[in-house]
Amino acid sequence: MSKWTVADIPPQTGRTAVVTGANTGLGFETASALAAAGAHVVLTARDIAKGKAAADRIAAATPGASLEVQELDLGSLESVRTAAAELKEAHPRIDLLINNAGVMYTPEGRTVDGFELHLGTNHLGHFALTGLLLDTLLPVPGSRVVTVSSLGHRNRADIHFDNLNLERNYNRVAAYGQSKLANLLFTYELQRRLAAAHKSTTALAAHPGGSSTNLGQHLNPVSEFFVMRLMSQPAAMGALPTLRAATDLHAAGGQYYGPNGLSGAATPRWPRRAASPATPSWRAASGPSRRS
Repeated sequence: MSKWTVADIPPQTGRTAVVTGANTGLGFETASALAAAGAHVVLTARDIAKGKAAADRIAAATPGASLEVQELDLGSLESVRTAAAELKEAHPRIDLLINNAGVMYTPEGRTVDGFELHLGTNHLGHFALTGLLLDTLLPVPGSRVVTVSSLGHRNRADIHFDNLNLERNYNRVAAYGQSKLANLLFTYELQRRLAAAHKSTTALAAHPGGSSTNLGQHLNPVSEFFVMRLMSQPAAMGALPTLRAATDLHAAGGQYYGPNGLSGAATPRWPRRAASPATPSWRAASGPSRRS
């Protein structure tokens, strides 16, 4: 089978997609491709000016693109609630929710609500947003929630239930890994509940491999160059797993898309065992593949 590309995205006209962190990197590329395919895309961003600038760039590349910008700070549950209320008022029906935004390897810090910064932003913010928007997705046949995880879910990653804020022996690699493992566990549990309730809405996950984005801003300059530039694929390539999870007509709930390693085609992958769902139906849908 040929590699899946943006040319394989089916027409999205008439569909509404909400993409978090859409002003840069993977989110920008995801929003751009969905807009080019005809979707009405809501770009969420912490900085509304940057969000509008990103929308202008997409509009310049795709004349007639249907776009809007929504302010959203995933590190603030008040902001999440406000954004969700505004989105529900503007869009009673949403087809795609792309939980993309995130932070990586930051110094130890807390969200405004007191949660460890990685877990609070990457997981809890998206968890709350999804819950608040779910009733706009459920009535829409074929609606999807796609959450972007990472190969980092394998690195020193566990859910530290007795120390979620990692207040003892903080390690930024472990903090990022915990949040990305949480993204996968959230996806599988959401899919289990949706399937048990016989809903057509599905939950899927993706990882971008190594992609050249600004996520490495908290690395030292040498590491940032090698990890995020020299060893990484373009952000447009890194967005393909998310786009496939969101639009491939053959994608099933619970699937996890990504390259086999740091780069390559968007294919069904297996997470590490700690995140693997036990349902045979998911295994059948995903097919055999190496863990990534």
